[in-house]
Amino acid sequence: MPKVIFFTDLADELAQQVVAPAPQEWDVSVLPHDLPESEKANQAADADFLILFPGHLEEAVLRSATGLKLVQLVSAGFDRMPLALLEELGVPLANNGGTNSIDVAEHTFALILSVYRRLTEMDHNVRNDGWKDIDSGMTTFTIHGKTVGIVGLGHIGKEVAKRLVPFQANVLYYDPFPVAAEVERSLHVERVSLPELLERSDIVSLHVPLNDQTRHLIGQAELESMKSSAILVNTCRGPVVDEVALTDALRFGAIRAAGLDVLKDEPTDPSNPILQLENAVFSPHIAGVTYDTWQRRGQFIFNNLQRVWAGQEPQSQVGR
Repeated sequence: MPKVIFFTDLADELAQQVVAPAPQEWDVSVLPHDLPESEKANQAADADFLILFPGHLEEAVLRSATGLKLVQLVSAGFDRMPLALLEELGVPLANNGGTNSIDVAEHTFALILSVYRRLTEMDHNVRNDGWKDIDSGMTTFTIHGKTVGIVGLGHIGKEVAKRLVPFQANVLYYDPFPVAAEVERSLHVERVSLPELLERSDIVSLHVPLNDQTRHLIGQAELESMKSSAILVNTCRGPVVDEVALTDALRFGAIRAAGLDVLKDEPTDPSNPILQLENAVFSPHIAGVTYDTWQRRGQFIFNNLQRVWAGQEPQSQVGR
């Protein structure tokens, strides 16, 4: 009978949704992520599987789990995990297999529409200034007919592309790994270079992992190459964008606006200059987090653990 430890800071109701699909005979424990390191190491010592949310863990804990067969993340991002150490230990790492892609895609549209329709300002005006319009539509816009550039056509990027079809937008994508031609046709997307995408797009939406190749993928030069009427949406990782350059681009009108679920430092300092800008809308890194997501994640996780327990390769293995 495999032993599974789930280290998490989720509320108990949500954590129980994640572990609900576990086979009844399995030994599954849900433990606080902030346990002392020594206690975590003791608990993990004879574990077959570790599940993590949030997705990081101390080196000593990983080294203590000498029978570990898989580290399974509940999240998509793996940038806080010690990949070199896991490789040294011979322990595979898997992320959530895109099970939060629906949630992130929907939140992407929430940010686009919030920016395009200036919803936070409208809400403030109705609450505080009476039934007050801003400018009779001079600075509000529709997605219909716009060119949307998706940077990264993985699980989330594909879900965003699917949802752009009924909006009747023109969709470009940049990804160093092109999808099959039939997938491009089904999603109604055109693959272009990153410079061309930035130059042509009215809306640029980022959906890439954070690594050495994507850190500051969008910097001053890239922002200056965009249309002054364009908006940038980031629901992946803050450091994919040079935040200082973005602050300047928003302040001086190099681009129109931004919708940001992520920032370089989280939580960010309240004095961060980007927070003072009226042409940016923020959320606190919650794009992939809805009540509905946890059951999907849990089902994928325990299907994956059962695969490995049966001697098969894990799905969604990082680095494969």
